[in-house]
Amino acid sequence: MARLCCHIRAMEIIRDTASPGALRLAVFDLDGTLVDSQHMIAAAMAAAFAGLGLAPPEVAAVRRVVGLSLGTAVARLAPGLGGAGQLELEARYKDAFAALRHAGEVVEAPFDGAFAALDTLEQAGWLLGIATGKSVLGLAATLERFGLTGRFVTLQTADTNPGKPAPQMLHRAMEQAGVGPAATVMIGDTSFDMEMAGNAWVAALGVDWGYHEGAELMAAGAARVVGRFADLPGAVDALVPARGGVEAP
Repeated sequence: MARLCCHIRAMEIIRDTASPGALRLAVFDLDGTLVDSQHMIAAAMAAAFAGLGLAPPEVAAVRRVVGLSLGTAVARLAPGLGGAGQLELEARYKDAFAALRHAGEVVEAPFDGAFAALDTLEQAGWLLGIATGKSVLGLAATLERFGLTGRFVTLQTADTNPGKPAPQMLHRAMEQAGVGPAATVMIGDTSFDMEMAGNAWVAALGVDWGYHEGAELMAAGAARVVGRFADLPGAVDALVPARGGVEAP
């Protein structure tokens, strides 16, 4: 706890004492970008469908909706179910996901090099944030599992904001961090992340180890796509120099 408090205070000091224009914010998607959770998500979705007597969706179809808010993802996977049925499916998914996590039957895992990249960015003075389709509770559980609680100055979720690709998560992240679009980069693995960045007028960096292909990320607005976490710090520095970036019109 003492280490966590010291870490948070250190980030506050960086934010509060830096000269105007010196702060930069790197906002990360979670699932598919920092953490590989596709097997857990697919298993929970299959259990939710089975609970309603429905055939489970293909894993590839589930991968396509990772990053969206749960309601939007369910609507895409089961468009003919109707509003009440979709709400029931959402509830069953949440219950199944929590049960799998509690039982330890399906394991989330950080992508290789993820935590080292976070360390490198922090040491360079970057502020870190999260923008995810997960709920507040789901995000908190994942951060706690991997010892990441307190690493981020802003946490934005789909149950407190409009879901991706709407720009509100990034707007609120920038407001909380005290930076503008020119000093912000969004890092993600899906076209939804890239589109959200474009809608918020911030730089977009794609990663190709997640759930959408690199070509799709570029088509959705990524300025660049990286294939290794080791390349990520240099890529964000190039996209958002210390006093540069993408300006809103």
